[in-house]
Amino acid sequence: MEAPKGRYAWTATVGEKGQIVIPKQARELFEIKPGDALLLLGDEKRGIAIPPKGAFAGLFGMAFEEEGDEEQ
Repeated sequence: MEAPKGRYAWTATVGEKGQIVIPKQARELFEIKPGDALLLLGDEKRGIAIPPKGAFAGLFGMAFEEEGDEEQ
């Protein structure tokens, strides 16, 4: 079965320390570099998701803006 365009599936092995290696193709596709921080979201029924690294930048910006900034 061929994946729909823009959809991917990879496998990763969990090491003894709970670490996983993100496959090279995924790192290149999503421009993940050493030292990047990734957000992992978990849902007990649906599993774990790793959204694109810039997906929450706007949300975090709004959450941490200084009081009065929203009026400018």
